[in-house]
Amino acid sequence: MTIGIWVLGDQLWQRQAALQSRAEQAENTPVILIESLGWVRLRPYHKQKLVLVWSAMRHFAAELREAGWPVTYETAEDFESPLVGWIEANGITELRVMTPGDRPFLHLIQSLNLPCDLNLLPNNHFLWQDGDFAAWAKGRKNLLLEYFYREGRQRFGVLMEGKQPVGGAWNFDKDNRKPPKGKLNPPAPLEFEPDAMTREVMQQVRELDCPTYGELEPFRWGVGRSHALQVLDHFIATRLPTFGPYQDAMVTGEDTMWHALLSPYLNLGLLRPLEVIHAAERAYHKQALSLSSVEGFIRQVLGWREYMYGLYHHVEADYAQRNWFQHTQPLPAFFWDSTQTDMNCLRQTLRQVERTGYAHHIQRLMILANFSLIAGFSPQEVENWFHAAFIDAYDWVMQTNVIGMGLFADGGILASKPYAASANYVNKMSDYCKGCRYDPKQRTGKNACPFNFFYWDFLDRHRAQLKSQGRINLILANLDKMPPEELQAIRQHAKGWHEQHSYLV
Repeated sequence: MTIGIWVLGDQLWQRQAALQSRAEQAENTPVILIESLGWVRLRPYHKQKLVLVWSAMRHFAAELREAGWPVTYETAEDFESPLVGWIEANGITELRVMTPGDRPFLHLIQSLNLPCDLNLLPNNHFLWQDGDFAAWAKGRKNLLLEYFYREGRQRFGVLMEGKQPVGGAWNFDKDNRKPPKGKLNPPAPLEFEPDAMTREVMQQVRELDCPTYGELEPFRWGVGRSHALQVLDHFIATRLPTFGPYQDAMVTGEDTMWHALLSPYLNLGLLRPLEVIHAAERAYHKQALSLSSVEGFIRQVLGWREYMYGLYHHVEADYAQRNWFQHTQPLPAFFWDSTQTDMNCLRQTLRQVERTGYAHHIQRLMILANFSLIAGFSPQEVENWFHAAFIDAYDWVMQTNVIGMGLFADGGILASKPYAASANYVNKMSDYCKGCRYDPKQRTGKNACPFNFFYWDFLDRHRAQLKSQGRINLILANLDKMPPEELQAIRQHAKGWHEQHSYLV
C-alpha cells in the first residue's frame, strides 16, 4: 500500500492534516502540488493574487523537499490529468487530501476519476474544527458574531481573567471608530523584493492567454512562511500599538493605515491563527498596549475569521445564490477600470485594488459593498468581482462577507441590518469627499453625490422589506418626512445614473 498526498494551494503548512498524518514516513510519501491553468480561467483574477499563490506554492514545495518529502510539482490545464499520471507512476493506492475550505473545490475533488482511494482529512487550518460551529449554533435563535466571539475567547483562554474578560468587557469597538482628523502618520508596511522564483512566476502570469485583472508590478507581498512571520513581527512592533483608534478611517494615499496585512498569509496557511492571536496577546501583557487595539485585532482573527468560515459551512448550499432584495443591476465597467468613475471614493479605492490587490475592511464594506447594495447591483456579480480582485479572497471568505455582511442578500442570517449608508458616512470617515466633484451634502441636483440619492432610493424601493428590520425604522421615518417632489427627483437621479453608465456583461 502506497499513500500519496495532494497539497492544495491554500494549505501551505507542514503540519496541515494530510502531511501531519504521514510526518513519520515523509521520505516514503510522495507529495504533489498542481497549478491548474484551467482553474484560473473561471474568473479574471488579480495578477498579483496569481503570483502570490503560485509563488507561495513553489516555495512551499522547496521547503517540503528540504524536509525530506519526495515532491512533484506540475503546471497543467486541469488537475485530473497530472494527478492520475502521478498516482499511476508512483503506484499510489490511497490519496490523502486535507479537506478544502471552499465548497466548489471539494466538489471538484469528489468528481475526479481517480485510480485509487480518496481520503479527505479534516481541515486543521482553523481553530473551530468540523462540527464545532454546528454544535454551537444548535438551538440558537440567532447566530450573532458577538456570542460566537465570546465563546471563542473562553474556549481558547484568550484575554481572560478566570471566567471574565480582561478589562471587564468583551468588546471595545466603540473606542475604535475615530475619523481621520489632522495629520495621520501610519507606519510603512513591510514589503519584499521578488526573488528569482517569484520573478519566474511573474513572467508566467504576464504571458497568460486568459483575462486577468489589476497590475502585476510592483509586487511586494511575501511568498513564504519566513516572510509571513516577518510581517507578523512588524505588525506587532509598529502597527498594533496604535491599531485600534483609526482602523475604520480612510485616507487618500494611505493604502494600509495601521492594518495588519496578515490575511493573505493566514488564508494560505503560512500563518496559524492561534500563533497570531498569542503574539498580540503577549504584546499586550509585556508592553502594556492599549486593550482596545489588541482586543479589536484579536476579534478580527478569533471572532470574525473563524465565524465566517464556520457560517459558510453551516448555511445551505444555495447561500451563494441568495438575493433578498432581488437586485439585478449588472456590475459597472468601472469596477474593472477605475478611470471610468468620477466618484473619488470609488476611484481611490478601486485604483488601490488595481495596484495592490488589497483594500482594508472599511473600504470593502462601506465603499465598495455599500455602494453596490444601495445601487442594486447583482450580489452574485459583486461577489465574483471581490473573489477575483482581492489577494486574500477565497470562496469561504467572500460568500459570507459579500452575500451576507456587505449586501444583506441573505435577508439577515449574518447581519442584524443592512450596512447601507449615505455620503455622510464617507465624508466623516475619510478625506475622499474633499477631492470629489460631488457634494456629500446634496441629495438632488447636478452635484448630488450618488451615495445620497442611491441611499434614499434604496430605502424607498425596499421600504416594505426593511420595516421588518427593527433597527432601521427610525431612518424610514425620515423617509416619510421627505417632500414628494424631492423623493421623485431622487428616483430620477438613480434611474438616470444607471442609464448613463456602461456595464460589462
